[in-house]
Amino acid sequence: MFIFGLGYTASRLAARLRRDGWQVSATGRAGDVDFADADAVRAHIARASHILSSVPPDRDGDDPVLAHYGDVVRASSARWFGYLSSTGVYGDTGGAWVDESAPIGTGRRSARALADQKWQDLRPDMRVFRLPGIYGPGRSALERVREGKAHRIAIDGQVFSRVHVDDIIGGVMASFEGLPGVYNVADDRPCSQNAVIEGACALLGVAPPPLLSLEDAGLSPMARGFYAENRRVANGRAKRMLGWRPLYPSWREGLIACRNEEGN
Repeated sequence: MFIFGLGYTASRLAARLRRDGWQVSATGRAGDVDFADADAVRAHIARASHILSSVPPDRDGDDPVLAHYGDVVRASSARWFGYLSSTGVYGDTGGAWVDESAPIGTGRRSARALADQKWQDLRPDMRVFRLPGIYGPGRSALERVREGKAHRIAIDGQVFSRVHVDDIIGGVMASFEGLPGVYNVADDRPCSQNAVIEGACALLGVAPPPLLSLEDAGLSPMARGFYAENRRVANGRAKRMLGWRPLYPSWREGLIACRNEEGN
């Protein structure tokens, strides 16, 4: 496996693959290949049986991997190609369910939608994984509660989907023998962010933070943008086509697993 961008999710995937006997190389701060070393990158692409990009686009929708190495990936003889995208490409649905047949590019993540489409167009055998809010050990509501950064916002009917990092890994690995295409990889039970924060507080035995209005919460523009969209992400296609099932169908099981892995 050759991975562009060894971030949180891709690092956990790489660790899992190595435990299973795979050889994994990657670009990124934690990787072993310099993205700017074109000869080295092209050599790794030539040797790889599986190629994955987890590198997001810039604000204009320009994808650095496609810009520098898209031609090499397109011409590669690897057996499998994947791209980690975002369910933010769907925009706001007013809390309604959305699946892979929905149009993309209508929301605030227009750059993501543009890159998502470019990766689909690169090769007919591409797998594009659209991911909602990612959490896992060391990066969950438990950390936000412990650090005093958790918020409860008074917005009626606000619902989000999320996914445990290990369920992303399960989806990616299930696709090794599955058909190419676009897949939502999300949990089964979308809910409000407040429910997750309250659950994390209960697991840690602390009182939940006060319920505030969006205006009084003092959120950053990026955090405020999180609350600007409201949707439930359907994962039925990944279940039908890949035989994938989430290990953590809701945040409850996922947070318990995070707490257990962290050892507290």
